[in-house]
Amino acid sequence: MVLGLISDTHDRLDKLEQGVALLATRRPDLVVHAGDFISPFTARYFKPVTDAGLPFVGIFGNNDGERFGLRRLYEHVGVIHEDPHAFEFGGRRILLTHKEILVDSLARSGDYDIVLYGHTHRVDVRTEPCLIVNPGEGCGWLTGKATLAFIDLDALKTEIVEF
Repeated sequence: MVLGLISDTHDRLDKLEQGVALLATRRPDLVVHAGDFISPFTARYFKPVTDAGLPFVGIFGNNDGERFGLRRLYEHVGVIHEDPHAFEFGGRRILLTHKEILVDSLARSGDYDIVLYGHTHRVDVRTEPCLIVNPGEGCGWLTGKATLAFIDLDALKTEIVEF
């Protein structure tokens, strides 16, 4: 099983459209957004994901102020949760958070196989003490590179893709 992870899209609509198209083309078993969608209207850009029938889960980031609107407009895409959000998928215990402050402690807890996060706009892939992944920024505003991640849940291997 494969998880597609994007974060920090920050209303950069051209990059959001490219990233979502890549996710829809690669067809991961689950699409995850690690926060900072920003505007509720971005939900319409996830149409290729919904058209492909891909399940979606997201989490609010620190810049997601219009939470009611985001939840309402993303209803047809999937659910956006409060931070943090723990869930199981593909036989893996996964913790999704936006900010990095608790990532290391949560990873060392032994409660999770995978810890996913965003916020820093920097790619981070570590395998100890569990798999830790930050896909970088989907917007490319800070680094000049828009990236997302595909995570093989069976092998616990991560591929970072620039788009």
